[in-house]
Amino acid sequence: MRSFKCLLVSPASVFDPADPFTTGVVFMPIGLAYGASALKKINVKVEVLDLFGESPKEARRIGDYVRLGMPDEKLLEKVTDLSPDLIIFYANQLLNHVSLIESVRLVRKHFPAAILGIAENTQAVTAYLLKEVQSEFFEIGVNFLISGEMENVLEGIVERIETGATIDEWDLEGVSTRNFQGVRSTKIVELDLLDYPAWELFPLQNYWDLGYAHGPFQTNKYLPVLTSRGCPFPCKFCVVPATNNRKWRFRSAMNVVDELTHLNSSFGVSEFHLEDLNPTIQDSRMREIALEILERKLTIIWKIVAGTKIESIKSVETLRLMGESGLNYLSMSPESGSRKLLKEIGKPFDVNHAINMTKASYRLGIRTQACFVLGYPSESVIDRCKSLALSIKLTLSGLDELVVFIMSPVPGSDVYKSYLGQFDSLSSLSFSPRWRRDFNSLLAWRILIYTVFLSLKFVRNPMRMINQLKNLLTGKYQTKMEMTPVRGFRYFWINWKLPKVEK
Repeated sequence: MRSFKCLLVSPASVFDPADPFTTGVVFMPIGLAYGASALKKINVKVEVLDLFGESPKEARRIGDYVRLGMPDEKLLEKVTDLSPDLIIFYANQLLNHVSLIESVRLVRKHFPAAILGIAENTQAVTAYLLKEVQSEFFEIGVNFLISGEMENVLEGIVERIETGATIDEWDLEGVSTRNFQGVRSTKIVELDLLDYPAWELFPLQNYWDLGYAHGPFQTNKYLPVLTSRGCPFPCKFCVVPATNNRKWRFRSAMNVVDELTHLNSSFGVSEFHLEDLNPTIQDSRMREIALEILERKLTIIWKIVAGTKIESIKSVETLRLMGESGLNYLSMSPESGSRKLLKEIGKPFDVNHAINMTKASYRLGIRTQACFVLGYPSESVIDRCKSLALSIKLTLSGLDELVVFIMSPVPGSDVYKSYLGQFDSLSSLSFSPRWRRDFNSLLAWRILIYTVFLSLKFVRNPMRMINQLKNLLTGKYQTKMEMTPVRGFRYFWINWKLPKVEK
């Protein structure tokens, strides 16, 4: 074991008191867990401090937002006790930027000689491109940024620190400093060679005790899984084309099911949430995963929670196999019902296939979600009417839930720079961007789509709606819409109890 010590820090979570239902979504930091396993592999002594996970119900105000997590004073105590050679903060979600900046400032103030880095989250649409905001990080004393997948560059960083190389002498691919702008790290192709995420270093029970997650939390334990990385589509409102260069890479079916087996035996987990950007790109691989789960007689539940390209599930037979192996929730992303707008965005969508797969999912008992995005710059009223029409078609086909996002300009997306100067904080770039001049109009359209959806759903299958209410009350969620009110009202209560700040 090397004498080198590294502290990995996941920031506190942030929610907007004016929008407790779409902000503050719980994401377990799987990217940081992969980074921890990469450090363990090279015999570095690594410790993790997950500020949110350590104390997810502890709250205080931070500007216009509410911060959830362990106080930064505990972070200072951890740094003092460990005396790490390196501290890496994880820029996990864009909305948490304000809490991340606060934590980094405090550590730099109390430990002026510490080597501080920021690692990018490349596998989430809710993350952001560090290059676009690097000046802010360097101004508060960050020494370097990791652009791209951190597993590639951690050993090089450790070696340079061990040999005494100054930060200005670093010339690593995937690492940028104030005086050296490195290119993004090469994408990891052989994902099967990676060690599994080091979940043993994280406060898992605290996440489970919350009773809600990103995906619908149905049992008493769950863990996120990445079976692939990247996405091949160029959606202009999304950060992923910049963080992954439209490269989709995948793990073999055997490797994926090996991990599920390991997590089941090591942590007693039987519920898995696939957080892939687009897990189903290769239909044959999904069939292999399902068949391997069935062959091993694994009794598990798995869910595709982040939205996938439904057309890549080629047939009802593939869907049937996935259902038999434990899939019971499937999120897809139409984005819009307008073909013209989808062409401008850069994302095709096969409406007929989506309707057929929604009908098949309904028959198979697989809950389905459709994600729509309102507010793309060139979107017209006609485009919004077409999104409403598509939501109606999907609802009548058996769709269980839909979610309507309002577009925010994520740093790294094609639309980001056209909105510069219109917002005050990166943490205001939520799915309810009240700073947008057209927000009230977009909010009215969002409410209309939800109202039509819920009305049609009740008329079509009132018993299913009643069962969803039962799920909400029992805490055994089959859809996100059953779970979101619980999280939202809890945040509302937390905000109401906090001392008010004089403006």
